[in-house]
Order: sequence, then structure tokens, then C-alpha cells
Amino acid sequence: MSISSSSRFRCLTDEQWAQIAPLLPSNAGRKGHPFRDNRRIVEGIIYRSRTGIPWRDLPREAFGPWQTVWKRHRRYAADGTWDRVLAQILAEADAAEEIDWQVSVDSTITRAHQHGSNTTRPDQPTGGWVESQESRHRVA
Repeated sequence: MSISSSSRFRCLTDEQWAQIAPLLPSNAGRKGHPFRDNRRIVEGIIYRSRTGIPWRDLPREAFGPWQTVWKRHRRYAADGTWDRVLAQILAEADAAEEIDWQVSVDSTITRAHQHGSNTTRPDQPTGGWVESQESRHRVA
């Protein structure tokens, strides 16, 4: 079974994309180049987040120029697009009772070693000026 390069980099189902697409800003009324395929750009952002690769290493054949993907991610983060997308997805998932809102919090408290605390002791120098005394012994 062969996998095409486009399907290998697919991150979103058509159903997921249908939820996200209307929340993304359009380039209507903007000067400059028209936005490239939004889905391709968003999938590039997701792919980069999942893999942890540098922006420059995004596969160009799958997502287009890395600069375009990076600029769009930066724009969406700055203008609140990602916040709106997350809020909408959470609201829809909550309405469908797909989210379990119960939280389990656990913690561990470990005591510091007695010499691990950063306190000074009166009988130990603290690293300030140290005066040396002359030796009373003669060197022969």
C-alpha cells in the first residue's frame, strides 16, 4: 500500500476542518498576495507542533513555503484566532459531552537536605573578604 505525500502529512479530517475553517480570517480587503490554501497552512502549523521540527524544516511540497506557514501562525496567535478556534472546539465538545471535566491533582513534597538550604552558619565564611595571617614559621 503506497501513501501519497499529501496524505502522509494530513493532520485534520474533513469534519475537523469544517469546524475550523469558518473561524479563520479571510484576506478580503487586504493588500498583497491572497492567502494560500488555509487548510494546507493550518496542517503545516499542526505538523510542526506535533513533530517539534524547526519552521525551516517544514516539507515545502506538503505545506508550501515555511515563511508563509510561520507568518500565518504568528498572525493567528497575535489576533486571537487560535483562542477563538480553541473556545469554539471546546464549546462544541462540551455540548456533545465529549469532555470529562473532572481533574485529578497530585503532588509530592520533598524535604530539602539540611545542607541543601541556602542558609549561612556563623562559623563558616560566606565568601566575602578573607584576611590572611602571616605565617610565623620560617622556611629553611
